[in-house]
Amino acid sequence: MKDRKEVQLHDKTFEIFITEDEILKAVEKLVSEVEEKIGDDNPLFIGVLNGSFLVVADFVRRYKYNCEVSFVKMASYEGTGSTGKVKTLLGVNEDLKGRNIVIIEDIVDTGNTLEELLKLFGDKELKSLSVATLFYKPEAYKKDFPIEHIGMEIENKFIVGYGLDYDGWGRNLPHIYKLKE
Repeated sequence: MKDRKEVQLHDKTFEIFITEDEILKAVEKLVSEVEEKIGDDNPLFIGVLNGSFLVVADFVRRYKYNCEVSFVKMASYEGTGSTGKVKTLLGVNEDLKGRNIVIIEDIVDTGNTLEELLKLFGDKELKSLSVATLFYKPEAYKKDFPIEHIGMEIENKFIVGYGLDYDGWGRNLPHIYKLKE
């Protein structure tokens, strides 16, 4: 199943959209940009679960300086659509004062999850706060906060694979697949 041109997840068919090699090049681009900006200033990378676990793992393995990693868990999707409401299910416990925080997202589309996440960091006296996302859907983004580090801009299609899912399935796929029309 992992290298097929099409995959069936629940009641939907998905076709290959972005290969594993293209994904890893985008991760390396993100790492390079963040290293250039922050370097060895002990950043705290915050991954957004569940979708970002693979990009965070690949990102930190490539980051050549000291860093720390934590995760938050937020949810806004049911099936193939956003509910428009974001719930925080797991928050950050680290002391954030004076820290360089980089939120690592698997995908930024509407920006609703990101907006809620940024509220968590609003009063923490951070040294810096930036967002690095593997995939960015400019057509779907509705917020004002700048997305500083973008691995790859993509069209506004529902995608799965490399941590992204459709009702729990597809996270283990090494490539990105889009919903077949």
